[in-house]
Amino acid sequence: MTERLQPGDVAPAFALPDADGKEVSLAGHKGRKVIVYFYPAALTPGCTKQACDFTDNLDLLAGAGYDVIGISPDKPEKLAKFRDKESLGVTLLADPDKKVLESYGAFGEKKLYGKTVVGVIRSTIVVDENGNVERALYNVKATGHVAKIIKDLGI
Repeated sequence: MTERLQPGDVAPAFALPDADGKEVSLAGHKGRKVIVYFYPAALTPGCTKQACDFTDNLDLLAGAGYDVIGISPDKPEKLAKFRDKESLGVTLLADPDKKVLESYGAFGEKKLYGKTVVGVIRSTIVVDENGNVERALYNVKATGHVAKIIKDLGI
């Protein structure tokens, strides 16, 4: 089982391809706060709702100094389809080998319809401008989660 991150931890560094295959790194966002959210799969109802909610609130979040990055095990080609089909504005990154998901504690055992399975744990990590974990939220709901984050961050 992967260790979950705690506030104050240094956020694990990453560099992953985006929907267009261009590498995006956490270090590239130094000096800005970053909301990194982990979701199971592009083009599924819950993940679509969550990505659309982040996109709808992108201007508000950016105005408060936050960048938003979504990470899933999908390949860049699927992320590009997802972005284009749903007109998403969030940066979507591909982690098919699940290394970043694991380093953030967002992959492991979870309950799904009463059964224990291994998979992506829907999680949101807020990283401060110095690269440290400000908030670590695990097993979040796809619906209503973005509104809760905005409220919790006082935006």
